[in-house]
Amino acid sequence: MNSILLAFGAIDPRLATDCRALSLRQHEVMVRIGVHDFERTAPQRIWFDVDLCVKLELAPATQDDISETVDYDFVRKTIFECVGERHHELQETLCDGICDALLQRQEIHAVRVSTRKPDVYPDCTSVGVERVTIKPW
Repeated sequence: MNSILLAFGAIDPRLATDCRALSLRQHEVMVRIGVHDFERTAPQRIWFDVDLCVKLELAPATQDDISETVDYDFVRKTIFECVGERHHELQETLCDGICDALLQRQEIHAVRVSTRKPDVYPDCTSVGVERVTIKPW
């Protein structure tokens, strides 16, 4: 079984029972990022994977209406705003910034953000980082 909620629940069982998981997979954005000279000449593709634990009490989705949950457009917009136009040296700091920005939403209690650069090296599919952040209860 591959359950995001169960994975979060291994950290804190309340994340599995009191939250709903929302996911965004392989969201592709052109980003100015990297420490190598060849990475500084143009933006490159980054794939973003995001998992959110959304508190059921704050986003119950009892009605079939987007206002009752977290809109995926918010996640995409947050990534876009964190990326901006500037050059980022490290995936780690970009990933941390996205986590921090997503956790500003009251409904979101925990996040996992993964970034992968697929075009850096010809001998591997991608290089990346991952971060999990949880608010205190």
